[in-house]
Amino acid sequence: MKLRSLTLDELTIDDERSFRHVALYDDLKQVLRRDGYRFRVPEGEASWDRVVFLNLTFWSQSEQGDLIASEHVAADVVTHVAWHHLAHRALPAASAGAPPGAEALLLAESIASAFDLYLVGRLLGHAPNAEFLATQVPAMAEAAEASGLSDAGFEALLESVSADPERAFEDLRALLFDVTTALLPCDRLSRAAEILSGFDAHRFAPLLHHYELSNWLLSTRAPGSPPAPDPVARAVDAALRSAAVSLEWLEQRWVRPPAPLPVSAETPSA
Repeated sequence: MKLRSLTLDELTIDDERSFRHVALYDDLKQVLRRDGYRFRVPEGEASWDRVVFLNLTFWSQSEQGDLIASEHVAADVVTHVAWHHLAHRALPAASAGAPPGAEALLLAESIASAFDLYLVGRLLGHAPNAEFLATQVPAMAEAAEASGLSDAGFEALLESVSADPERAFEDLRALLFDVTTALLPCDRLSRAAEILSGFDAHRFAPLLHHYELSNWLLSTRAPGSPPAPDPVARAVDAALRSAAVSLEWLEQRWVRPPAPLPVSAETPSA
C-alpha cells in the first residue's frame, strides 16, 4: 500500500456544517492548519477495515501517522487528531527521542475521547441530523444497553450531556483517565475486574466499553515493571479537575496559548 501525505487543506471535511456553532471546532481545525499537520492517504482504493486496523495498531504521533481511507475526513476526526497533536506538544517524553509515556498517552486519549461526548452534547440541540450523531449515538446506546442501562436511562443520560456538555466532558475525561491508569499496572484478571467494579456507580460507567479501553491499554503496556507515574500528565490531570471549566483551561493553555512577550517587553535578566 503506497501512501500519500496530505495537509488538511488538501482534504474534504465531511459533516463540517453541523459543527459551525461549536467555536472550539474551528480553533482545533486552525491548529492543524497552522502547524502543517499531515494525514496519510492510500493511493488508489483501500478497504476501510484495513485502514482502521493499521491506524489503530501502528499509529504514531511522532510520524503524524493518522491514516485515513480517502481524501475525505469527518469533522469529528479533525478534532480528535487535533487534541492528540496538542497533547503531544504539551506532554513531552521524559527524554529526547523517546516515545511519550504511558500516562501521557492515556491522558491524551481521555481528552480526545471525552471531547467526542462534548460534541454529542453540543450537536443534539443544534444539529440533530448531523452524520456524527447518526453514527455515535447508536454506538453509545449499544454499549449502554450491554451494560444494563435501560432505554429511559440512556435518554436521561443524553439529556444530562446536552444540558451541560462541558461538565460531561470533564466527568468522562477524569473517568477514562482514572480507569486506565488504575488498570495499567494490573497483571491479574481478578484484580482488573475488582478495579472496574469500583467505577460502576459513575454516571458514565455504562459508556466505558464504547471507548474500547483494551486498545488503549494494549498500546501502552510493556513487558517488565509497570511504568512510573508521569508527573507532567498528573499535573495536567489535577489542573483539569480543579478548573472551573476544564475545556476553558485547555483552550487557554493548549489551543490558544498566550503569545510570548516581545524581547523589548520582557523583564531583563539580573
